[in-house]
Amino acid sequence: MTPASRDVAVIGMAGRFPGAPDLDAFWANLRDGVESITALSEDDLLAEGIGRELFERDDYVRVASLLEGHDLFDARFFGFSAREAALLDPQQRLFLECSWHALEDAALDPASVRRGGIFAGANMPAYWMSNLLGGRRIVLDADVFEQQIHNDKDYLATRTAHRLGFTGPAVSVQTACSTSLVAVHEGIKALLVDECDVVLAGGVCVRVPQRAGYLAERGMVHSPDGHCRPFDARGAGTVFGNGVGVVVLKRLADALADGDRVLAVVKGSAVNNDGTDKVGFTAPGVAGQERVVREALRVAGVPARSVTAVEAHGTATPIGDPIEIKALTRAFRDTTDASGFCSVGSVKGNIGHLESAAGIAGFIKAVLQLRHRQLAPTVHFAEPNPRIDFAATPFRVDAALRAWDAAEFPRRIGVSAFGIGGTNAHVILEEAPRPTTAADGAGTAVGPQLLVLSAKSPEALDTATRRLTARLAEPGAPDLADAAYTLQTGRSPMRHRRTLLRTGSGPYAEHTGESGTGRLKTVFLFPGQGAQYPGMGSELHAAEPVFAEHIDHCAEVLRGELGFDVRELLLNRDAPAERLTATEVAQPALFTVEYALARLLASWGITPDGMAGHSLGEYVAACLAGVFTVEEALRLVALRGRLMAARPAGAMLSVQASEERIRELLVDGVDIAAVNAPELCVASGPEPLVAELAERLAAEGVSARPLHTSHAFHSPMMEPAVAPFTDAVRTARPAAPRLPFASGVTGAAITAEQATDPAYWGEHIRRPVRFADALRAALPTGRCALVEVGPGTTLSSLARAALGARKGLTVVRTMPRPTEAESERATLLSGVGDLWLAGAEVGWRALHRVPRRRVALPGYPFARERYWIEPRGGQQTAGVPEERHPERPQTRTARPGGLRTAYAAPDSETEKQVVALWEEFLEYEPVGVQDDFFELGGHSLLATRIANRLTEVLRTQVSVRDVLTHATPARLAAVLDGRGN
Repeated sequence: MTPASRDVAVIGMAGRFPGAPDLDAFWANLRDGVESITALSEDDLLAEGIGRELFERDDYVRVASLLEGHDLFDARFFGFSAREAALLDPQQRLFLECSWHALEDAALDPASVRRGGIFAGANMPAYWMSNLLGGRRIVLDADVFEQQIHNDKDYLATRTAHRLGFTGPAVSVQTACSTSLVAVHEGIKALLVDECDVVLAGGVCVRVPQRAGYLAERGMVHSPDGHCRPFDARGAGTVFGNGVGVVVLKRLADALADGDRVLAVVKGSAVNNDGTDKVGFTAPGVAGQERVVREALRVAGVPARSVTAVEAHGTATPIGDPIEIKALTRAFRDTTDASGFCSVGSVKGNIGHLESAAGIAGFIKAVLQLRHRQLAPTVHFAEPNPRIDFAATPFRVDAALRAWDAAEFPRRIGVSAFGIGGTNAHVILEEAPRPTTAADGAGTAVGPQLLVLSAKSPEALDTATRRLTARLAEPGAPDLADAAYTLQTGRSPMRHRRTLLRTGSGPYAEHTGESGTGRLKTVFLFPGQGAQYPGMGSELHAAEPVFAEHIDHCAEVLRGELGFDVRELLLNRDAPAERLTATEVAQPALFTVEYALARLLASWGITPDGMAGHSLGEYVAACLAGVFTVEEALRLVALRGRLMAARPAGAMLSVQASEERIRELLVDGVDIAAVNAPELCVASGPEPLVAELAERLAAEGVSARPLHTSHAFHSPMMEPAVAPFTDAVRTARPAAPRLPFASGVTGAAITAEQATDPAYWGEHIRRPVRFADALRAALPTGRCALVEVGPGTTLSSLARAALGARKGLTVVRTMPRPTEAESERATLLSGVGDLWLAGAEVGWRALHRVPRRRVALPGYPFARERYWIEPRGGQQTAGVPEERHPERPQTRTARPGGLRTAYAAPDSETEKQVVALWEEFLEYEPVGVQDDFFELGGHSLLATRIANRLTEVLRTQVSVRDVLTHATPARLAAVLDGRGN
């Protein structure tokens, strides 16, 4: 394997560090040389239970490297109950949230990751030790087992993989202070041997209690003055702190092929151990560090002279820093004698030593420096450690922010992390390659753009909207099309959804909806003659190659049928309207536009589960279903138009009444031509007779209006056209439909016999259009979207009238009406957005005609709440507590919002007992009898404990399967009551 083929891309990252809730704040602190170690007050220390006899000692250092919000968590987002969240180690909570944000930064929906791997490590579970156990002896029972799997470091990677749905290796890494950089190395190895396609790597360290100082003893690693001064003469030790960081890794070749945003490139990495070649187990080893740096350079295939920065381990201990510089110098001197060309620094001066998260903090700092092309200052550096002769080494320490210039080589930086016990890691990073020509040439957004957002609650959706629009209003905001692409393809779709449609710098058009449950089914509706207008489809033809391809093909087929190019009317808004109102032109023109639009939607992943067409529109449905080829359909539609246009002039009347009522009032010679809704029909016949009908209806108080049409379609006046058209269909040899659509003749689902019968299509000209019945026949059960595929909103209006307030129904339009000035693409994108709001899947990538960049956008606004169990004193035995369940929070969380069921109180005694146990174990109150166990955060372990308690309380055997299968209190109580009877 060549060095280039071993390259791994960093495509996303996230972190929370002292003084920095996100990486933008982290970089600002690094750039400005900010120390984020906090002085603690007496009140802070007393609140944590630290006595005066301890913190008033001269050797007690009252500082801490704090992580704000370490006790907060969005439990509902990740599917945890309040009780489970309170039991869960805060390190695992923070790592979950950080992993999600890292994936969002990489524009990766977890569901799209085919084989995801996780390599991560955490610090000792201090929350478990301090708050849950509190020094008690451990007796193995269900309580302790549950605490263990929620707190032990072994479950960090596997729990994250479980919650994200990752199926690659999930490995918890533990090598003390080098843990998280070793995790990066292990993730790189897994990618290179093809164990996974994407890797999350990182680490977390959360100390409990947080606001606590430490005793600084002579000869130990703790700083006596509360400051960490790497490489400085005053450096006397480190300050341990808290933080979490995660990076997303992918093979560079895959990342470039997939159009990922590459933040940096890992050229090589190495891990080793000191062995016995050092003073003692906790001491650093110069030989081991030298070997690991040399090996990383070899794997990377780069000369040491090209590495112009090193993010060192740099703990500021008097012995450790000189040993590290000595080891680095020996490794670099293999290939260069140059001095002072490489800047060495350590993030520990800013945030302290994060132990299991120290390596990832340094790695992220290195990537940020590459991205910004600046070298951050090393905090507190004034005079070098006297044991380090920097002038004789390749290294220097920068005390101020410095531009990072590149000349002969790309910018490269090494990152080191060394663990107590001797496991050393070193990684070589290189700046990201320049964007490809295709992506670089994507250019600024042109035309309307559709931004999509979703969240698990309305409140989070509102917050996400505010953050996004604020980001897009900032100077240097991402291009709107790039932002749209990132949101469409790189975020996980959730229940509560919003679309923001925007053209240029204009206002956002906002639509909000809920996706519901179950698959959304789609029905295409194709309008008939009367919806056409000059220029329909002209903007889409210019903007959408798929649409243009099908318009052009249809126009060429029709050229011989019409004697002219129909694009003269379709692509010219100023074309004479009277030419397009002619039946022989209107019908093939409408077919062309509707067919091309349906094909465009299909290219975007939007395909019908059913179809219905109004008169002419049924031919589009039949063509898409495979009854006719598009060429045969065009010829038949053109002939149909000519035959119908050749009939004598007639009139049509829209009547606001039921079919039965109209038949009572019909004039002889006038027929019902269409039944569009329960109270909306069309009558058709000779003009004098239709006028007589209009007078009769007016006298009866029935509303009616004449339609602007030249002929009496779907009436006996069309009879002479039936036979010649039937003969033409026979020649076309129609096939059985491959997709379902409704018959406008019968108002029922079309059968294969009807679709292949030429007589059916002949009678189609003469018989009334039973659109209301056809619509109901095409409508599937469950949630459904009706998509009007063609100009205007005629069928959308008819559908609303025919179906009333049917639940779970979405009606969508795709083209503007002739009187609207709205952009065709804006209308279409708005319709696609409305489908997505209702839960439709969209092939978003196909909407972008040129390659787009993935850009950094605000991450999910977690609705964090405090989940915390305070420590208890005393010498009890864990698992045999003084109360039955003292490890549980003392107060229960209110019933969560957004549940699928409304609250229903228990009725029977068994329901009350089941509900009481659910409230006890799930820690929600009140629980309703129709609430779902899994929706409330239940899992198999809780089910086991509930089953055991129910067996005790009810004195009847209750199994885990009972609880899991009958997942509401009402269903479970009914089963248990049935056994009792």
